[in-house]
Amino acid sequence: MLSFTLISGGGALIGAAVALFAPVPAAAAWPWLLLSAAVHLAYMALLMLSFRLGDFGQVYPVARGTAPLVVTGLAAVFVGEVPDGRQSAGVAVASAGLLGLALWGVRRAGRRPAWGALSAAGATGLTIAVYSVVDGVGVRASGTPLGYVAWLMLVQGVVIPAYAVHRRRGALAAQLRPHLRLGLLGAVLSVGAYGLVLWAQTRAPLAPIAALRESSILVGAAIGAVFFKERFGAPRIAAAGLMVVGIGLMLHAG
Repeated sequence: MLSFTLISGGGALIGAAVALFAPVPAAAAWPWLLLSAAVHLAYMALLMLSFRLGDFGQVYPVARGTAPLVVTGLAAVFVGEVPDGRQSAGVAVASAGLLGLALWGVRRAGRRPAWGALSAAGATGLTIAVYSVVDGVGVRASGTPLGYVAWLMLVQGVVIPAYAVHRRRGALAAQLRPHLRLGLLGAVLSVGAYGLVLWAQTRAPLAPIAALRESSILVGAAIGAVFFKERFGAPRIAAAGLMVVGIGLMLHAG
């Protein structure tokens, strides 16, 4: 809760500052922007639940790895973006690598699978897919990726800090203070990263962008191994190789 309060609140402050200088999104984009803000809040709530129930190295890849395939289907149905054979194969291979990073080790000796955590992570992945498609449509209608991300961060960013104030009241400031710099750094990285995704969605089909975005799972798996002492192992190295092959297929000129 503290982490999301700092990242969301910092994102809202950054969004407010950028909104002063960026163009206001076109009227046609606002229904999509508001819907995206609501889905993002569901995503954050599910992600917090996932991290509370399971290991970072397993939950994070499931949450991120389920999204590209769902985005491919949603984009084909609702946006009319049907990938060619090579792109479809790339998304499928990359998604197999992403899920492989997560599913290896689900049944480790002496431990039962954390099905609650995996279910929450799968639901998180569905929200990622939904907001990815919603934002793809919205940012294209907005006429300004910078203005769209600024207002999106501003609208969605005030809800979790307000909830944290309600839940923790006078104790919140003291709890936030030791983590302030790291949390605000997370906010800067979050706004910058998603701003790049939105800009990319105005230049390319949604499905390959979603799959390429989730290459961060390779970094996430390394973070889990180095900082949280979670096993990586040969199967995850093989899964990472699948991810690289999938990216190569998506980027190959058809």
